[in-house]
Amino acid sequence: MSLDLALALWLAAAAPTDADCLSCHGRGDVGSKGGRSVFVDPARHQASVHAEVGCTSCHEGITGYPHPRRVTKPTCASCHEEPAGDVGKSVHGSLEAEACTGCHGGAHEVAPPQKAAFAGCASCHADAVADLEKSVHAAGAGKDRPTCGSCHGPAHRILGPADPSSTVAKGRIADTCASCHASAEFLARHQIPFARPVEAYRLSVHGRAVLKGSTAAPSCSDCHGSHGIRAGRDQDSKINHWKIPETCGSCHREIRDTYAASVHGEAVRRGVAGAPVCTDCHGEHAILAPSEPQSLVNPARVSSVTCGRCHADERLAQRYNLPRDKVPAFSDSYHGLALRAGGQSVANCASCHGVHNILPATDPRSTVHPKNLAHTCGACHPGAGTRFAIGPIHVRPAAASEHPVVRFIRVAYLFLIPLTLGFMLLHNLLDFVAKLVRGTRGHGAGREVVRMNLPFRIAHGLVVLSFPVLVLTGFALKYPESAWAAPILAWEGRFGFRGLVHRVAGVVLIASLVYHAVHLALSPRDRVILRHMLPGRVDLADLWGVFRHNLGKGPRPRFGKFSYAEKVEYWAFLWGSVVMAVSGFLLWFNSFTIRNFPTWVADAATAVHFYEAILATLSILVWHFYMVIFDPEVYPMDLAWLTGRVSEDHLRRTRSPGYVERLRGPDPPAKPGPPE
Repeated sequence: MSLDLALALWLAAAAPTDADCLSCHGRGDVGSKGGRSVFVDPARHQASVHAEVGCTSCHEGITGYPHPRRVTKPTCASCHEEPAGDVGKSVHGSLEAEACTGCHGGAHEVAPPQKAAFAGCASCHADAVADLEKSVHAAGAGKDRPTCGSCHGPAHRILGPADPSSTVAKGRIADTCASCHASAEFLARHQIPFARPVEAYRLSVHGRAVLKGSTAAPSCSDCHGSHGIRAGRDQDSKINHWKIPETCGSCHREIRDTYAASVHGEAVRRGVAGAPVCTDCHGEHAILAPSEPQSLVNPARVSSVTCGRCHADERLAQRYNLPRDKVPAFSDSYHGLALRAGGQSVANCASCHGVHNILPATDPRSTVHPKNLAHTCGACHPGAGTRFAIGPIHVRPAAASEHPVVRFIRVAYLFLIPLTLGFMLLHNLLDFVAKLVRGTRGHGAGREVVRMNLPFRIAHGLVVLSFPVLVLTGFALKYPESAWAAPILAWEGRFGFRGLVHRVAGVVLIASLVYHAVHLALSPRDRVILRHMLPGRVDLADLWGVFRHNLGKGPRPRFGKFSYAEKVEYWAFLWGSVVMAVSGFLLWFNSFTIRNFPTWVADAATAVHFYEAILATLSILVWHFYMVIFDPEVYPMDLAWLTGRVSEDHLRRTRSPGYVERLRGPDPPAKPGPPE
C-alpha cells in the first residue's frame, strides 16, 4: 500500500486538525474547482481574533478527507449569537448573513475593532469615511480619535438616524457629541475655546426644541456637518465665519436674504473682517429667544451687549470710520437710561435701526433715513414729526450737532450750580463757625408762639413727602447701576415701578403748590406773607451785615418777618418747582412733545430737568437743612414744620423789636388777685 493511500485512509477515519487543513489550504497555489482562491495565510490567521478557533469549529460537518465538494458556509451566529441578533434589528439587517466579513474582514484574519478603525465601514461608506479622514476628528490620537462606532454605536447595533433610538437621531445626537465635548479635560486637551458647548446648546432655543421632538430645529450635525466636520478656521467648514450666514440660512431663508442686503451682509460679502454674522449677535451654542432675559438680543441687552460690542469699540470705529459717540449718547438718553435700569418696553437700537434689515441712514430704504423717521418714531409716539422735522437723535453734550438752546441751558447750569453751591457753603460755614465760637446753642427758653399755621404745614408736609421720592426715583433713572438704586429698579423688568412712583410724587408736589396758591387766594390774613416775602435792598444790607457779624466786624442784623435766607429759598423753590413741572410734563407726555415741537425741545426739557434736579437737591441739603437742622441756634431741629410753634427767645434774638408781640398779640388782662 502506498504512503499517499495510507494517509488518505487515515484522514478519512479521523477529524482533521488545523495542520491537516493547512496542508492544502496553506499552499498559495490552492484553488477551488471554480477558480476561487481558498488560500489561508497562517501568519495572518494567527494574528486575528480567531487564532484560537479551530477550522472545524466554523466549518462544521467536515469529518475527514477529502471533504465534500460543497462545504456548508460558516454561521457566525453559532458563536456570536447576541451580535447576530442585534444585526438583524439594525440598519444592516437587510444584508446577507455572510456580510459579517464585509465589516470585520476575512473570517481568517478578523482584526480587533480598535485596529479595524474605518476600514470595515469604508467598504460600503467610502465617501463618509473619506470625509471623516479629512475632518477635525481625524487629527485625534489614541482614545481621542473617534471611529465610526464612537458616534454610530457598536457595529452590530447601528440604527438609522430616523430611528429615535439611534445614537445619531436628532433627539440624541447632542448626547453622542457630549461623550467627548462635555468633558472639560477633552476641551482643554484640544484647546477648544468654547466653555461647555454641549450644555449651552441644550439650554438654547434650538436644543430645547429638539428635546421636545422638533424635527425642524437644528442639532449639532446640522450646523457642524456629519462626517466632514472641520474647524472654524478651515475655509471649507460650515461654521467658518464667512459661511455662517449660509449655514444659518439653510433654515432661516428669509432672514438670510434680508441680512444679505443689509449693511452688515454687504460688508461680509466684501470680506470686511469686522463685519458681524449671525453668531456675533445671537451667539454660537447658547442661542436664546429675544424674550429671555439672558438672550444677547433681549430688548434690555441688545444695545449694550450686542450692538455696543462693536459700535462702542474705539478700534473698530477708527478702522471703519464709524461715529464714536452714538452708543454713549444713546446710553445717556432717556431710552438708554431706561434700558440700563431694566426697562423692557423702551426703544433699543433694533427698535429704530431694524434687526436684520439694517441699512445706512443715507439709504432711502433705511428706517432711520430722514424721510422715514416720522414713521419709525411714530411706532411708539403716534404723530411724531408731523408738525416739525425730527432733528439729530444721538447727541452728546458739547457735540457739534447739539442745538444752541440745549447748549446754552447746559453751560448756564454748569456755571449756576457751582456758584450757587459755593455761596451757600461759604455762608453757612462762616455762620456755623461764628456761632460755635460764641457758644450759641439751642432754641432758647420761654413761651412758644405760632409761626406756621395748619394750612402752611399741610403744604409743607406734601413737599416733605414728595420731594425725597422725586429725588430718589429721578436719580435712580440717571444712575441705574448704583447700589442704592437697585431696590427702586427691582421691578423694572416687569412694569415701570420707578416711573410710576416718580410721576405720582410729581403730582403730589404740584398738588402742594396748587393747595398753597388756593390757600393764599382764600385767606387775606395769610396772603400778606407775599408782601413780606418780596426781596428788597434791605435784604442785601442784611446779607452784608451777617457776613460782617460772622467775621467779628459788626453787630448782628435783626430781620423782619422773613430773613433774606427764607426769601431766597421760598422764591427759588417756587421757580424750581414750576421749571421741573413744565419740563417734567414735556417728558412725561413725550408723544405730544415730539408731535408738536421740534426734537430740541425734548432735549432742552431733559437738560433742564436734570440740572435743576441737581441744583434743587443740593440746595435743600446745604441751605434748607442747615437752617432747620444744623444751625446751632435750632439744633437738633426746628420743629415749626411739625408743631407750627417757635420759641419767643429765638425770635427776639433774630427778629426786629416788637415782632414777637405783634405775632402773639397783646397779653390777656391780668386777673384780679385775692383781696388783701
